[in-house]
Amino acid sequence: MLALTTAASAQRQYSNPIIDRSLPDPTVIRVGSLFYLYATEDIHNVPIYSSRNLTTWSYVGTCFTDATRPKMVPGGGIWAPDINKIGNQYVLYYSKSTWGGEWECGIGIATALSPRGPFKDHGKLFISSEIGVQNSIDPFYIEDDDGRKYLFWGSFRGIYAIELADDGLSVKEGAEKVKISGGMTEATYIHKHDDYYYLIGSAGSCCEGIKSTYRLVMARSKNLLGPYVDKNGKKAMDDNFSLLLEKSSEVVGPGHCSEIVQDDAGQDWILYHGFDAKDPDAGRKVYMDRVTWLRSGWPYIHDRKPSTTADAPLFGSAVDVEDLPEEAEGFVVRPRTVRDSFLIQSTSDLSNFRWQLVSLHGKVMKQGKAKKEVRVSVYDVPEGMYVVNVKSKKGQTSQKILRKP
Repeated sequence: MLALTTAASAQRQYSNPIIDRSLPDPTVIRVGSLFYLYATEDIHNVPIYSSRNLTTWSYVGTCFTDATRPKMVPGGGIWAPDINKIGNQYVLYYSKSTWGGEWECGIGIATALSPRGPFKDHGKLFISSEIGVQNSIDPFYIEDDDGRKYLFWGSFRGIYAIELADDGLSVKEGAEKVKISGGMTEATYIHKHDDYYYLIGSAGSCCEGIKSTYRLVMARSKNLLGPYVDKNGKKAMDDNFSLLLEKSSEVVGPGHCSEIVQDDAGQDWILYHGFDAKDPDAGRKVYMDRVTWLRSGWPYIHDRKPSTTADAPLFGSAVDVEDLPEEAEGFVVRPRTVRDSFLIQSTSDLSNFRWQLVSLHGKVMKQGKAKKEVRVSVYDVPEGMYVVNVKSKKGQTSQKILRKP
């Protein structure tokens, strides 16, 4: 979905870092009006933070206690958690490892009925030596368009994927691992946008303070399991990736990103860790930047460098549907505030187009194809803000509507 244009007047700004302490490898989930962030345990037993606006965060507690702490690998740290809602519970995939223990490390699972915990550990999903993949850390969970569940993982020894059981708590019986890319990256995150899956990984050294070379790189594929290619069509399996984000004079080693999350205006945001160049001994702090989508479909972060200050995400009363443009890219959507139906109409010589009505959380409510115009009923759609995506041969656009009771 294309990022929306919003009114710039009186726009609140935020400053990076958004969390001024070491919280490496952030993972984020939205639950109602709250976002929850989890991170590698520089805070013992895996920290949890919460926020209503993505810029101001409060410490909630930890996923585990010393008594409930995962024990699948003796000693070591709990690294790179990945939070998900599967069924009626929250599932936290995590790595447990020691530096250099690349055949003894592995990935485990914990569950909770609330994003605030407490989390119950279910032990290992697999260990490196069992699955046959050296350095089996950095888990990432995703479902494909048919609802099949997969775990991606790996760190500089190849990125792999394997299908999971329906509850996400075990490897599916008979499933075989699939290699996705070469040894250039770790910290895999995959985001579906329009017709492509975008694989975002971290390359370089993560943890050398001011000398870190970490950066975000990307490749894409029309199939979840690949093959993934860079902007020049070269294969990620051969370690070809395109740059998404690199260091600036203020931030060194930006990488290991979170999920892409949306504000109430449909704008996309990504969180990641980095070293403050003025305070590198403080560890890997949390930064955030807006993600927009180029006409080519590729994600873009302004200047490909971390921002210092920028317009803040929009939530609640800060979002005004009437401030958005009435027409864009040859289409008009009207009315913008609706009770029963709205019209999507071509304003140029464009005739055939595809459309979607999508919630602010990315759920497709309705979709279809049309010629010149189409009227979409919203009688069966709950009240709230929605995004209308329109795509034709000449391009694509997104506009927002407000469904009132």
